[in-house]
Amino acid sequence: MCDRLEGLVTSTPTGRRSRLDPEPIPRRDFLGLSSTFTAAAALLFATVGMLRLPKAAVLPVPARKFRVTVPETLPLGAAFQPPGRNVAVVRDADGVFAVSLICTHLGCIVKPSATGFDCPCHGSKFAPDGSVTHGPAPVALNWIEMAGADGEYTVDESVTVAQGTRINA
Repeated sequence: MCDRLEGLVTSTPTGRRSRLDPEPIPRRDFLGLSSTFTAAAALLFATVGMLRLPKAAVLPVPARKFRVTVPETLPLGAAFQPPGRNVAVVRDADGVFAVSLICTHLGCIVKPSATGFDCPCHGSKFAPDGSVTHGPAPVALNWIEMAGADGEYTVDESVTVAQGTRINA
């Protein structure tokens, strides 16, 4: 009985190996296998990186020049903000103009209000024409170039114009 159990034991007290024990891997074979696996992993990661190259990692930005239709029901002096844009189109008695909604103090996005525009970050207040009524903003909001007529306009956010430049509505 003891002889039968001796074959099942993987190591014996005398240090003899059992015939069921796996052969030890020589050091050179281990180093060769590990370098092969490392090279295969590097090749795999390089292939994945190359497959990702055709897809741009840059998010699309909306065009700086866009068309806008001003509603006919827009009251005089009220601001119309096209969806997704930092521009307000204002109609007054003298015509139509576009004002940037980026505060001249620290670049916050101002919000239209009953008295013009308010900066939610630092409390600047602007009149409907973009002029500063309450600081800390140092200068008026930028006026943006507009072209068009009859409620259909093209606004170019990249071009600023002199304050007071209007289009006849």
